[in-house]
Amino acid sequence: MEVGNKEKEALQQSKFKRICVFCGSSPGKKNSYKEAAIELGKELVSRNIDLVYGGGSIGLMGLVSQAVYNGGRHVLGVIPKTLLPREITGETVGEVKAVADMHQRKAEMAKHSDAFIALPGGYGTLEELLEVIAWAQLGIHDKPVGLLNVEGYYNSLLTFIDKAVEEGFISPNARQIFVSAPNAKELMNELEEYNPCHERVASKQKWEKDQLNY
Repeated sequence: MEVGNKEKEALQQSKFKRICVFCGSSPGKKNSYKEAAIELGKELVSRNIDLVYGGGSIGLMGLVSQAVYNGGRHVLGVIPKTLLPREITGETVGEVKAVADMHQRKAEMAKHSDAFIALPGGYGTLEELLEVIAWAQLGIHDKPVGLLNVEGYYNSLLTFIDKAVEEGFISPNARQIFVSAPNAKELMNELEEYNPCHERVASKQKWEKDQLNY
């Protein structure tokens, strides 16, 4: 009964309806990466949050989407038509939206999400993560961004960003744009408490109008 009360409390407190998750179409070499993807999916379910992601059914993409779907939440996958044969194998879950290209994919994912989380991944995950951080720095959006730093996977990236701050390429305020944590529960708590910090302010209406033409 106590567990049920905690779950209900989490549902009531969450300020997010949909969260976009960036992650690899590969499962990675460590079981901890796969476990983290499943844990994140279950954490979203426990907070009554739907998933927006890159649309693949393999790797970490498949694991997090299946966990959310199994928990009864809505899953929206956005994937370029050219990647359909490569990334979607087997049975897909939830709603899959095919788009023209990678630019439209990112714009659609951002449009339908209230926050962003990056699990471990490769070039694509890193590019998506850094782009939404850059958008936040420019004031294009004020949506929280979180890094799920599983077993220190992103330590080198965090070290690089701190070096960029030290060398004057990233301001200390901009360093606070995103949060990071080693597990899903801690990260979600960080995102719930996040307060936007912009150096520039842009029209959110203009962002929503222009993003699909990016």
